[in-house]
Amino acid sequence: MSNLKHESLQKSEGQDKSFSPRILRAEDLFQGEQEIGIEHDGKRYRLRITRRNKLILQK
Repeated sequence: MSNLKHESLQKSEGQDKSFSPRILRAEDLFQGEQEIGIEHDGKRYRLRITRRNKLILQK
């Protein structure tokens, strides 16, 4: 790997470590439901919990 690529990877990794997003618990979002709606930029999305307990976001 070139030094330039290695340095840019280190910088981006450092940024990720300092970034700490707000954490929302799925239980708090879904409140017992299996699916919720999310509106973003005027578009609606569906976030649902699958039978295998995975999250799926659909447009």
